[in-house]
Amino acid sequence: MITNGFTYVAFLIFFAAMIVLAEKKSKGKFFTYVPAIVLLYFGAMLLSTLGVWQNSNKEITAVYKALKDNLLPAMIFLMLLRCDLRKIVKLGPKMLIGFFAATITIMIGFIVTYILFKGFYEPDTWKSFAALSGSWIGGTGNMIAVQGALDIPDSKLGYTLLMDSINYSIWVMFLLWAVSLAPKFNKWTKADTSVIDEIGAELSKHEEGLRKEIQFSDIIILLGVSLLVSALSIQFGGMLPKSTFFQGTTWTILIATVAGVIFAMTPLAKIPGSSQLSNLMLYTIVALIASRANFAELTKAPIYIISGFVILGIHALLLSLIGKLLKLDLFTLGVASLANIGGVASAPILAGAYSEALVPIGVLMALMGYIVGTGGGILVGKILSIL
Repeated sequence: MITNGFTYVAFLIFFAAMIVLAEKKSKGKFFTYVPAIVLLYFGAMLLSTLGVWQNSNKEITAVYKALKDNLLPAMIFLMLLRCDLRKIVKLGPKMLIGFFAATITIMIGFIVTYILFKGFYEPDTWKSFAALSGSWIGGTGNMIAVQGALDIPDSKLGYTLLMDSINYSIWVMFLLWAVSLAPKFNKWTKADTSVIDEIGAELSKHEEGLRKEIQFSDIIILLGVSLLVSALSIQFGGMLPKSTFFQGTTWTILIATVAGVIFAMTPLAKIPGSSQLSNLMLYTIVALIASRANFAELTKAPIYIISGFVILGIHALLLSLIGKLLKLDLFTLGVASLANIGGVASAPILAGAYSEALVPIGVLMALMGYIVGTGGGILVGKILSIL
């Protein structure tokens, strides 16, 4: 049994590294449907259940809390450095409308589903839904940010990751299958698709000529700035007025988010490596959170998986009606949906299934989810807590 704090962290990061290595070497489709980060969560959760480390140990608890709380704002800041609002605006009004329509219908799906199945859920399930809505509007980083902002117990993320894995995988397969239905759907909505290829080609230009090689100076600069932003966010977050819903951690997350959006429009955003460094922090944080969870807590898994499909069903129905009303094409609606629910990992894949020239649109729409995911998750949590 591990009782030393440093050994505990070292083992978790090593375990994460082995899963990432397995994903890199894998030639099958296993990791297409079971993302490495989900496997990391349930793997660390299994090890915790088996008692590989002692969660009641004071040293382990102290290391866990210090590392998680201080890395989280830094990760959010780095994650948002790629979200240049000036580039996102180039998507055009219809695609932006499609994205926010997807966001709003997902939020409605969570609220309606919670009302329908409230009697079947465990107490405080609204916290699990708040975290999952953060993920399904933005990404896993937003889920962790919502958890930190609302002080959601680690045990509540078990159902969240379960739904995020199973329901998300089915949804990706459905949207890829639906690509063949695009002509019929576009005829039904009377959508004009002539502008899409032009926007895709224009967005591709900004990638040309960018320096791709990551140097030591890039990593040390990004690490130094992100950790300083984290320290200042924690400092100022603790000084701002508190309420029942807005605690110091909530302000900390929001300050780091605003800082990331602002710095995304500065020369700092052009330094390569922010994605890799934020992913390193994300995997570390997810491993830490999973290390405090236990499989014995997942006693009502089926109802949560069913709830996930109900949320997606409501989202799909409302989004299709909005598409009909505003004459939006299936590409815009599908990529908008997956940009919210799947993020950067899958939205470009769906965009590429339509045309390789459209991949940048999928990337930008997914990055936009990073900006609104945390706020959207907090808002859903606030509404559900009242219900």
